[in-house]
Amino acid sequence: MKTLRLGILIAMVTGFTACEDVVDLNVAKGTSYPVLDAWITNEPGVQVIKFTQSLPYTDQAPAPIINDAVITLYDETAGTSYPFVFKDTAYVYDPGDSQTIGVIGHAYRLKVEYKTEVFEAIDTIKRITPIDSISYKYKTKDENLVPEDGYFAKFHAKDIAGGVDYYWIRSYRNTIYNRVNDDFSVDGYFDQSVDDGASFVLPLQESITEYDKPFQKGETVIVKLRSLTYGSHFFLTQVKQQLEDGGLFAKVLENVRCNAVNVTPGGGKSKILGWFGTSAVSSKQRVIE
Repeated sequence: MKTLRLGILIAMVTGFTACEDVVDLNVAKGTSYPVLDAWITNEPGVQVIKFTQSLPYTDQAPAPIINDAVITLYDETAGTSYPFVFKDTAYVYDPGDSQTIGVIGHAYRLKVEYKTEVFEAIDTIKRITPIDSISYKYKTKDENLVPEDGYFAKFHAKDIAGGVDYYWIRSYRNTIYNRVNDDFSVDGYFDQSVDDGASFVLPLQESITEYDKPFQKGETVIVKLRSLTYGSHFFLTQVKQQLEDGGLFAKVLENVRCNAVNVTPGGGKSKILGWFGTSAVSSKQRVIE
């Protein structure tokens, strides 16, 4: 058990005094589960899958890496398979610098064999719309009521007409190792389809800029627009809600359901957390000049 000390500040309505009570809560460690972080795209080059062990909520240590699983990706549409090999900290498959294993419209099945049990998950790579361009505008604190002078960028893209499309918008500063923000969209809007085939709405276009830390001259704005299935969209938006939720009326944290099911012959009892998803990717970048 761990002891979590919470300081509770009780503001008094009358007077100018306040009192602080310290409450000791015994928080159980809970059950530890394997956690799958697998995302396959149609981008060329190395594909990476992470498989770790969960830790108690209050534990600040890095998640232990599981290095003895057998992970295989199956292209159900083409009838091909790709064995992922553990290297350093993750499982990887390298088709070559200019080659890709992800194909739009193909269905994929991920098989994870760990200890005595087998887990499988299925997802399909959906179509993606291209990013037309990235624009930016310089704003000052005094004239625009922003926290810092700088360049506020936005991307321009149009939803594909003829069906519901789910998108994952991710932006970076200078390199893909310096993430700025993640946002999600349905047909260029927020949580529901409003107008099929329209341009992405302004708040989503502007979501690629960190409001408290705008881009500066010489920096590079990188945007990746990813396609999602409904299941992957639901999973990611639920995770984002839990990460950003807070305050008096915040929802209680819970494990978002994993799409990998136990298919062990004879019936397995264990489960894993995380997600297996696939995406087609549209990318664009621009240097602030």
